[in-house]
Amino acid sequence: MAHYYTEIVFVAGWPYWLFFLLSLIALFTFFTLRERKIRKAAENKITKHQSLINLELHAFQAQLDPHFIFNSLNAIHHYILTTSTDMASLYLTRFSRLMRIMISNFNKEWITLREELDALELYIQLEQLRFDEQFKYQIQVRPEVNQQLTFIPPLIIQPYVQYAIWHRLLLRPEKSGGQLTITIGKDKDRLFIQLEDNGVMISEMLDSTGERQATGVDIASERLYMMSEKYQMKASIKALQVHDNSHSPTTNRLIISMQHVGARQSLAG
Repeated sequence: MAHYYTEIVFVAGWPYWLFFLLSLIALFTFFTLRERKIRKAAENKITKHQSLINLELHAFQAQLDPHFIFNSLNAIHHYILTTSTDMASLYLTRFSRLMRIMISNFNKEWITLREELDALELYIQLEQLRFDEQFKYQIQVRPEVNQQLTFIPPLIIQPYVQYAIWHRLLLRPEKSGGQLTITIGKDKDRLFIQLEDNGVMISEMLDSTGERQATGVDIASERLYMMSEKYQMKASIKALQVHDNSHSPTTNRLIISMQHVGARQSLAG
């Protein structure tokens, strides 16, 4: 058999040693390129994982905003001195519960929708108390959404709510009558979270130089897209203004849409 193979090589005009050498070079090149590809893929995976960890840390730091903590403690102090110990106790209880939930959810990739809404409602209630209820809020979860069996990345909704409160609702000239509505529903295999407010119509947050500032919203968006890429969630974020019949803007609307993730999927991830 070997003699027959050698004759074929010589008939084709190729010396046996040259054929053997070229075969070795081809095999060496193939395995070298394959190893480089595997190493590069592993490095990219590590880099993305590290980026996600950094974003989670930044998101946690953004949620534990020093101004929010200082203002909350200052409000508690104010209630103790001027109003009543009952209001101070209520504020302090909500504040401590929120801090406990936030710390508990830190470093988690998935939490239940119920856990996210518990923290979100505490945050909104604290802001309501601090700003003398300049706005009202409503959270609507449609029947098709099981809050205990629906999982989302933590620290996703709150930055958008904070932005709507600080940079839209509290800037209303009337200083009252603000309305924030959060609606969560499901359309087939898609989960959507809709935020709507009647604050001032501002699409971008600008600093004194007119340049856009990096905010918790940017971090939340980037985290969501990285999670979407990692788990094939096909997430999207859409901001728009709702107009009345005379084409005048009436409310700001933001829709976060993603693949619905259930308990088994989050555990598998």
